[in-house]
Amino acid sequence: MWPPQGISAPSVCSRRYLLRTLCCLTLLSPWQTNNLVAAQAERNNWAVLVDASRYWYNYRHVANVLSFYHTIKRLGIPDSNIILMMAEDVACNPRNTRPGMVFNERNHHLNLYGEDVEVDYRGNEVSVENFLRVLTGRHPPSTPRSKRLLTDSMSNIFIFITGHSGEEFIKFQDWEEITSNDIADAFGQMHKQHRYRKIFWLSDTCQAATLQNQFYSPEVIAYGSSGKKENSYSHHIDHELGIAVIDRFTFYALDFLNKLSTSSSQTLQTFERFFDPRLLNSHPELRSDLFSQKPSETLITEFLAATGKMRFQNSSLELLSSPETSWRSHEPAKWHSTQGDLQSETSSRSPPDATKTALSR
Repeated sequence: MWPPQGISAPSVCSRRYLLRTLCCLTLLSPWQTNNLVAAQAERNNWAVLVDASRYWYNYRHVANVLSFYHTIKRLGIPDSNIILMMAEDVACNPRNTRPGMVFNERNHHLNLYGEDVEVDYRGNEVSVENFLRVLTGRHPPSTPRSKRLLTDSMSNIFIFITGHSGEEFIKFQDWEEITSNDIADAFGQMHKQHRYRKIFWLSDTCQAATLQNQFYSPEVIAYGSSGKKENSYSHHIDHELGIAVIDRFTFYALDFLNKLSTSSSQTLQTFERFFDPRLLNSHPELRSDLFSQKPSETLITEFLAATGKMRFQNSSLELLSSPETSWRSHEPAKWHSTQGDLQSETSSRSPPDATKTALSR
């Protein structure tokens, strides 16, 4: 008797959808299938951008994370694929002489906090617990899709974090910390859950390179703005606001990133070599031993851009003249568990003799 007891038969709708999908796939050549997979991978880039610092005097950390937010949006990654976490809402701080605005340079050319900014986690929501939940996908059922990192095994993920840190830890909200071991274990869970293809971890904070010391999962490449026992310094002060508005690493990173397009051939190695330690007062460090590709062979747009391309085929597709009729003729038999026998859905439209012959076989 089929299906076995305790296993429900697939619905007609689900079987019909599966058949139609298989029919479409059989029309594709191996070359077309490979290009379809490649195109899906190119459009499956995600980003997690984290400002872990609270209070007005950490204005520059908000500017850091919003600078990267605008960069990846310009390069094609949509808000639906970005998780933006901001611990301090400096735009609405009463000390802000330009309410509702955030700038990363003293001349105020670009308001980073415009109408097109979608903050997913703000204020007290930016916590170690929520950061780990975002990475591992372990959310309460009520968590909306906009707060989830909906990645899969074909996803490239760019993670940028900025704030205050020490050796192998970074502070969240000035009252809790996350360690390099915690982040490494989160990546380990993500690898087991097939939640990523590649990860690019970038941190702009004091002793940033130590945050990547304990990473052990494959296909993770990490770059920190400063080495062990080194600080990450601010770049300049906006005297109207009375505060430093951007860190040096992010400031010079923007010089590089603002020249990128989705078709750029710049690699992670060129990005690494772009920085001058004399200007940063620190020595950025790249860790690539867990990564299968060489940094010189890895395009930075593999993480920071949606690099979809137009793809054309040079052969014609043979289409079915009547898809509905063809799909119905290839539909699997309908299960009738109450009768315990197999009866074809199409047999009900066949002559009685033909039905008897089919059942006798």
